[in-house]
Amino acid sequence: MEIKVLGTGCASCKALYATVEQAVKELALDASLVKEEDMLKIMTYNVLSLPALVVDNKVVAKGRKLSVEEVKGLLIK
Repeated sequence: MEIKVLGTGCASCKALYATVEQAVKELALDASLVKEEDMLKIMTYNVLSLPALVVDNKVVAKGRKLSVEEVKGLLIK
């Protein structure tokens, strides 16, 4: 599983990364987690509000803070 947190390095983006990291650890998933801060790469996902969460190249959440439980739900779908 490939997980990306799209964001420019703002506080919300960093918080989402930490939340996703915790969810992956708690679920013991075999996943690669990447923080994508390059705007050109972020734009390829057609996301207008950040932070955004991408799982296996599909945008599953954008523009809002997620709880650990919400992230877990998105990852085990």
